[in-house]
Amino acid sequence: MTFDKEWADAKATTSGTAHDLVVTQDDLGAVGHEAYVLHGELRKRIDLAGAGATSRAATECSGRDLGMGAELLTTLSTWEAQVKTVLQMCAHISNHLDYSKKSHAADDERIAADLRRRDGSAMPVSEIARYVK
Repeated sequence: MTFDKEWADAKATTSGTAHDLVVTQDDLGAVGHEAYVLHGELRKRIDLAGAGATSRAATECSGRDLGMGAELLTTLSTWEAQVKTVLQMCAHISNHLDYSKKSHAADDERIAADLRRRDGSAMPVSEIARYVK
C-alpha cells in the first residue's frame, strides 16, 4: 500500500467532520507550555556533567590500548549531539507556538476590527458576503 493510499484511508476513518484540523488558542498554549517545561526539566536532569567522567574513562581506556575507549567517545559524542538536538527542538516548539498564539490573536483582533462599522456596530452578513464574492 502506498503512503498516499494509507494516508487517505487513515483520514477517511478518523474524519467525522468536514474539518481536517482544528486547533484552539488554548491547545497551542498548552503544547508550547509543555515544550517549555520539558526543556527546563531536561536541562536539569540530563547528565552533561557526567560526560566529563565518561570522557576521562574513554581517554584512560584508549591510553591502555583498549578499543572500548574509542567506542565510549563515539557514544558520548552521539549522546551530546542528540541531547542538544532535543533541547533545541523543545525550545523551537515552545517559541514557535508562543509566536503563533500571539500572531493569531493579533490577526483575530484585526479581522474583528475590519468587520465593524465606524460606529462600532457589527457589519451585517449581507455586507460581509460582498467581500467573499
